[in-house]
Amino acid sequence: MLDVSFDRPAATPRDAATVLVLRNVPGGIEIFCVKRHVKSGFLGGAVVFPGGKVDESDRDASWKALTTPAPRFGEEDADKARAFGIAACREALEEAALLLTRGPALAQADIVALRGALARHEVSLRDALADRGLSLDLGTLRPFARWVTPVAETRRFDTRFFLAVAPSGQVGAHDDHETTASFWASPADVLSRFDRGEVELAPPTHRSLEILTNARSSDDAVRAAAACSLDPICPKLVHVVEPGLTTVGLVLPGDPEHEVPEERVAGHSRFVLREGKWRPEPAPRP
Repeated sequence: MLDVSFDRPAATPRDAATVLVLRNVPGGIEIFCVKRHVKSGFLGGAVVFPGGKVDESDRDASWKALTTPAPRFGEEDADKARAFGIAACREALEEAALLLTRGPALAQADIVALRGALARHEVSLRDALADRGLSLDLGTLRPFARWVTPVAETRRFDTRFFLAVAPSGQVGAHDDHETTASFWASPADVLSRFDRGEVELAPPTHRSLEILTNARSSDDAVRAAAACSLDPICPKLVHVVEPGLTTVGLVLPGDPEHEVPEERVAGHSRFVLREGKWRPEPAPRP
């Protein structure tokens, strides 16, 4: 899934946002997942959460009148935080037909129709919201993590991960363009599908699901998010040499082979590429 190379010069990461949309179900939570088109230039064919790069239109100052205050990652200013929040909400609409707004509730069919009008460039999102008396409810976004694509990757993103609870009555739908399938499932179920070889997961997606595995409600998930570090997690590509096998690994902050000594995300400190999949593993003992 990742096009990695030790010899590649570092590209400047582009700002991006991803949103993990949850819903409560008997006995736990489910998370909305989409499958990226196999021909996508980034994570083609992988199961991911709705997300994408921050557009210049997301930074427009006129959004201030149509948004609630956005949560911040660290010391970023209000304008930058708002752009990340807008991008997360816009991508949730474009890729998942989920709309995080304040104001009159829209039926799922109306949200899908709005998404279609935006895709055909018939209206801007700002105008569409204003016409309906809606504003983006950025306050519903909970900061969860900040992942930076490894230096070894061709396309790099500095991505803010958010949590959000799906508004009542919204069920979501993929767009049949950037995303070709979608489903609700518990974090544990998605991880089981990965273990069985049914889906592909990138390391940030896999680790996010691991963190949420024990959540029995959206409130549990929000508490888990509040306990997460928001410092950037930038995996480092390393050689992995074992008897009969030479492969590569992505080590996280806190791993003995990473230059950042402190752990920034719970779980195993590396992902090792085995049979085409990034498998979470502990660092080998000296």
